[in-house]
Formats: sequence, structure tokens, C-alpha cells
Amino acid sequence: MREKFFYTNLISAVIAVFSVASGIAQSQPTRIFTLDGHPGQTPVIQAGGKSCVEIEALANLANGSLSFSGNQIMLTLHASPASQSDSQGLSKSFINAGIEAMSEIREWRSALQSAVRYGFPTNDDWVTRYRDAAMTSVRLASNAASTDSDRNAAQLVSKEFDNMKQLSDKMTSARKNMTYIAPDALANDPLDKKIVNCAHSLAAMAASGQFHDDGSCH
Repeated sequence: MREKFFYTNLISAVIAVFSVASGIAQSQPTRIFTLDGHPGQTPVIQAGGKSCVEIEALANLANGSLSFSGNQIMLTLHASPASQSDSQGLSKSFINAGIEAMSEIREWRSALQSAVRYGFPTNDDWVTRYRDAAMTSVRLASNAASTDSDRNAAQLVSKEFDNMKQLSDKMTSARKNMTYIAPDALANDPLDKKIVNCAHSLAAMAASGQFHDDGSCH
């Protein structure tokens, strides 16, 4: 989406540039103008007590275009390369890392399901193996994020990990306290349902390559 910006001060400076064109042409630039987040630079010239840059050079720096109407100059800014990258959605490297992280969380959940269903003993050592493997994969997924979409999705992957840890800690604590856990306890657990729904949402994102937060992970 393109946004139009009117630069009143800039237009005044441009008019000043036109009015003293011959003097500027012989002036020696003493400073360089750069635009944060954009490559390239252009000289700054002092004219009429003001710091001026060529408006065409400014448009090029800002990845924009100029249009003229009467005495008005309009600068239209286009999406920067970084913004274009973000608009493309999830990067392949993040998708791969995210799938690996979700696989580790899914394996953790499957092991917890079996322990609850069949009454297998659970302890800190048993949980640590699955938790640490999932934590490492989630961290790698976060490090692989290179676009805004990646970073937003990485937050949801981290949220999925937090929910899984909370569920695992709850079941382990109940076992430690000798609290009875029904074989179908997870089937009726709201947190477990949230984990499943979040996993489905993240899988859909990976399949489409686009970030979309439907609230399932919150």
C-alpha cells in the first residue's frame, strides 16, 4: 500500500534551490544526507541559510517517485525492500525451524498423554528430556526469524511451549502429590485443548506461508 507524504519544509527548500540554482551548482557540499533504513546517500548543500538536498535524490533514497501539479510537488513512497520481504510472509528457514519446534512439542505432549492414559510414572528427569529438546528447538526457531511475520509467528511458537510446560508441570505436580489423575484427564483439560488448537493454527500458517493470528495460542 502506498502512502503519500507532503513535505512542506522540503518543498520550500526545493523552491530555494531553484531560485539560486547557479549559486548552488558551484557550492561545495560539506555534509552527507542518509535515510535510516535505506541504502545510499546524497550530498547536502547550504543555500539561503538552509540545508538542501536534490529532491530527485531524496525520492531515490526513499524508494519513492515524484509528481508535479501546479506549484505543488508530491513525493509518493513505495514499499522498501525490507517491507516487501515482510509482505511475502513467513521465510522458508523459519518455517522449517518452526516445524521442528512444533514436532518436539508434539512429541512431549504425546509422551504426557501416554503417561496419563496408562498411569506411567512421571518425574522431573522424565519431563526434563522432553522440555529441554523442545526449548532448544523453539529457541532455534526464534533465531531463524528474519521478517516481521516470522517474529510474530515465533512468539506464538513460544506461547505454545509455555502452555505445554504449564500442562506438563500440572500433571507432574499432581503425580508427586499422589493426586488421582483420570486416564482421560487431558481430553477434558482446557489447556490441552488450547495446545491442540494452537498447533492446528501454526500448521495452517506453515502450509500457507502467511502469518495469521486467530487467537488460538493466547
